[in-house]
Amino acid sequence: MESSRNVTVIPARPRRTREVSDKQKLRVAAYCRVSTDSDEQATSYEVQIEHYTSYIQANPEWKLAGVYADDGITGTNTKMREQFNKMIADCMDGKIDMIITKSISRFARNTLDCLKYIRKLKEQDIPVFFEKENINSMDAKGEVMLTIMASLAQQESQSLSQNVKLGIQYRYQQGEVQVNHNRFLGYTKDENKRLVIVPEEAEIIKRIYREYLEGFSLNKIAKGLEADGILTGAGRKKWYSSSLHKILTNEKYMGDALLQKTYTVDFLSKKRVNNDGVVPQYYVENNHEAIIPKHLFMLVQEELKKRKIAHISKNGQRRNYSSNHSLAQIVFCENCGEIFRRVHWNNRGKRSIVWRCVSRLENTGVFCDARTVREDDLKQAVIQAINELFKNRSNFLKVLEQNIAHTLSSHLHDKLVKVEKELEALQHSLIGLANSNKDYNDVVDNIYKRREEKQQLQLEIAEQDNGRERLEQISALLKEQTCELETYDEQLVKRMVERIVVHPEKLEIEFKSEMIVEIDV
Repeated sequence: MESSRNVTVIPARPRRTREVSDKQKLRVAAYCRVSTDSDEQATSYEVQIEHYTSYIQANPEWKLAGVYADDGITGTNTKMREQFNKMIADCMDGKIDMIITKSISRFARNTLDCLKYIRKLKEQDIPVFFEKENINSMDAKGEVMLTIMASLAQQESQSLSQNVKLGIQYRYQQGEVQVNHNRFLGYTKDENKRLVIVPEEAEIIKRIYREYLEGFSLNKIAKGLEADGILTGAGRKKWYSSSLHKILTNEKYMGDALLQKTYTVDFLSKKRVNNDGVVPQYYVENNHEAIIPKHLFMLVQEELKKRKIAHISKNGQRRNYSSNHSLAQIVFCENCGEIFRRVHWNNRGKRSIVWRCVSRLENTGVFCDARTVREDDLKQAVIQAINELFKNRSNFLKVLEQNIAHTLSSHLHDKLVKVEKELEALQHSLIGLANSNKDYNDVVDNIYKRREEKQQLQLEIAEQDNGRERLEQISALLKEQTCELETYDEQLVKRMVERIVVHPEKLEIEFKSEMIVEIDV
């Protein structure tokens, strides 16, 4: 016998509803938000708080549960909205029965966030009333309307974000530089919002650049600044190598400004990433007064590159830069071309410091029988070579003057002017093609090529200017020095000596003036 089907009806579970009695009033909270810090919006912020306080208190069936207000915080993301999050938490804790807010765009401009929190509140039977749209989230049509309206709010936010972005790009194109100067060591802003130098801070920047070019490592510079009680741009005592690297690579210290180094990839998350060519960049030359001369800035950039790989031996071995000693990476082997390294020597219980070819210390694949040089002998040879310059200063000064004159006879500046004119013409051509919706890829390629050419010329000019300055400094030193050098001077050696080549019977000491003195050791 076939069994009959039984159907059990499971009735709908009645939802909990709130009945307002004389004894129990509805606890109503208000949420308001102002997204900018302008004076106009700040007034709006105060008005909103006053409005909702009066509005809720005027209803005899309502009780004010609080006014939650976020001042100066974006609506596209709820993570940073402290008061909003506190309000939601209070709702979950049973402290609020209803929320009133001005509009969907004030509640959230992110569709997903808006719907997420409304549904979360709906589960707790907590309605949200939007005044402007006249929508109650607990109504039957509420969620449909909210989905549509929240989506429009998100589009509005995206459009606003795009308009802001276009506004910024327009200002970039006009050469308007926007810089947050609050933690910008060396500069502040005047009443016209132009960058102006802070003299005492500028001296710190000059010190950092000078010490780096003198051979100091970033770590040594940091320790020196800390020892002297010098604070960072953020007012902290601790200096980091990364912060110093940013200072050394910031083009604003030579008076220029590269705009749009980063860009926003998502208007909702506000995530910013480094601009590696995805969006245009704008380079404004001579935007403000420089702290560091252009040629010194360019030299620092070249020095940064050099220090990544201080020396490459004949067998392709890379040697990292070291600033531990004034002779580090400037003593070379005549035999195999490798550098000499400082070694603490223990020979039959007798301790000493010597310099040895790396090929004899490591398995480089190159046989070398270069001699070991005692550090005392090396230092003494350097002192002797410097004194040799002082003794024969008249002859050396003639050579120096010739070399200085040679550095002035270059046509590099003329080449630079020509490239700059070509760049300007290409920029005008690019704008014309872009405005007429024509292909401009070839022009862009040419701009990149000319920019690289310009940078190379600027570097060559910087090296030329620096070379001339070094020659002039050594010339002035030769003229001023009245007595021979008696003790080894670390800083003087860094300023004067370019390289030392170890031969079997002698040391060849080359000065930065390109003069060479041979010392028998």
